[in-house]
Amino acid sequence: MYVGIDIGTSSVKTLLMDSSGYVVRTSSREYPIIFVKEGWLEQNPRDWYDETIEALKKLVAGYENEIKAISFSGQMHGLVVLDERDEVIRPAILWCDQRTERECEYLNNDIGREKLIELTGNIALTGFTLPKILWMKNNEPDKFKRISKIMLPKDYIAYKMSGTFATDVSDASGTLLLDVKNRKWSQEMLEIAGIDESKLPRVYESHQEIGRITNEVSEILGLSEDVKIIIGGGDQAMGAVGLGVVNEKNLSVSLGTSGVVFSNSDDYTFDSEARVHSFCNAASKYHQMGVILSAASCLKWWVENINKTYDYNALMKEAEGSDNENIYFMPYLVGERTPHNDSNVRGAFLGLGAMDDRGDMTKAVLEGVAFALRDSYEILKDMKVKGNVIRLSGGGAKNKLWREIISHVFNLKVEILNSIEGPAFGASIIAAVGDKRYKNVEEACDALIKVTEEIFPDEKEVEKYDAKYSKFRELYPMICGFYKN
Repeated sequence: MYVGIDIGTSSVKTLLMDSSGYVVRTSSREYPIIFVKEGWLEQNPRDWYDETIEALKKLVAGYENEIKAISFSGQMHGLVVLDERDEVIRPAILWCDQRTERECEYLNNDIGREKLIELTGNIALTGFTLPKILWMKNNEPDKFKRISKIMLPKDYIAYKMSGTFATDVSDASGTLLLDVKNRKWSQEMLEIAGIDESKLPRVYESHQEIGRITNEVSEILGLSEDVKIIIGGGDQAMGAVGLGVVNEKNLSVSLGTSGVVFSNSDDYTFDSEARVHSFCNAASKYHQMGVILSAASCLKWWVENINKTYDYNALMKEAEGSDNENIYFMPYLVGERTPHNDSNVRGAFLGLGAMDDRGDMTKAVLEGVAFALRDSYEILKDMKVKGNVIRLSGGGAKNKLWREIISHVFNLKVEILNSIEGPAFGASIIAAVGDKRYKNVEEACDALIKVTEEIFPDEKEVEKYDAKYSKFRELYPMICGFYKN
């Protein structure tokens, strides 16, 4: 049996998988987000650990003697800092936090975008880890001086469960401190940041064992002390493993809280303008990733916050009957990352008419998210990515109409898989690879993941959406100036 643990933004999800890939059980626990003020979001890492242990107690009950390995997935970019006694110094600053605009301007303008791309393959974004470290240095100097260990969210849980100070190449790629091409910390970036490498974890490949479970955790959960701890990876890399998107054949599109378009490459490659991320993947190769900050969260906002209902089916039925081509939705509810890198822009409906109804607006929300995701795909096409089939995931992937819209907007076949468990499933696969049940990640995915549904683009719908997408691309330049400071 193999355990995958996903440290998400709102909850931890744990998953128990047997050696054939069958999901035996899942268990989840929620924890709070601390909304410090507009755009500032934090969490207490101790909450992650406490709720992970509670979820694992339920997960492994009755299977304690069969667990062989545990691995991890986690929300990326979050800053976790410990002092010399391994006490948490301050709440973790999350991936979606926007407070580091000044630090990003310093990195991108004073250090220079070209330099950052040369050293890391990426530029500074407000969500990345290094700007958060510099924010602490600038705004909390006393706490900054106490830092003994800097880590990412999933690495904190791995550390608590193994006693090993470790990270992996996929998660470390999002810190802006990793030499992505050579899969190691960049000494020049450490000098720029004023950080000694001793404060950073050792970097592993995702499938590598970092140690065994600690005596304390073993006793709490009733597990053998021989249970292997496999480091795992960032949530997007683990989600891709859970979809079998680990080579150049397929693309992953995630319709979660945020939205992601994910591709793999055998060789290191990057966008010269750094509009998409270039990271290490979980299969000892590389991936490129475009991220929009609001995807399924747009639909949740529209249905629950604006329409004050939880009846998603009713609104989807209304949307299915819409043939309105004039309404556009800009899904920038909390700013945008790819391709605009704009923390100030906000969402909008445009083109509303007196005869339009709720169904038209609901469908526009689905379309607007699909168009924003296509922005990333267009960049990947410019980079000559080879993937030509979408494997869809995230809560939004359960929506039949949205699946069809994605297929038409991208003009690609969409595949739905036998697994809908996401990053936690990917982490359990990585645990099996780390246990040497499979020789590599690709072999494991080929054995465990199957396609259950295919959606094909319709020629007329493709033509319609190509025209609408062309107009969509004209809208951001029109509205972005309104939101500038």
